[in-house]
Amino acid sequence: MKNRDIPADAEATAVAVLGWLANEPDMLSRFLALSGVQPGQLRQAVNDPAFLAGMLEFLMQHEPTLMAFCAATETKPESVVEAYHRYAGPSFDSADF
Repeated sequence: MKNRDIPADAEATAVAVLGWLANEPDMLSRFLALSGVQPGQLRQAVNDPAFLAGMLEFLMQHEPTLMAFCAATETKPESVVEAYHRYAGPSFDSADF
């Protein structure tokens, strides 16, 4: 999953989210169903920044899920948002665009 353009802290957050999802079978199943990714495709998908952005967005879209992840991993919600922006790139309403 190493990408030279993505800071290590964003990578660490993405890895933590993936690990947390792997230990939450119901949540992982829901994410896979919504993303259209098959379980056998996960190893390949983790190399795609768009997949990781989607995974982080999935977490951010449901506050109880985001907070459960943050509590379990002692991660600040802001770190998830920052990692999402690193993987997703600038948006139209961003000053970086």
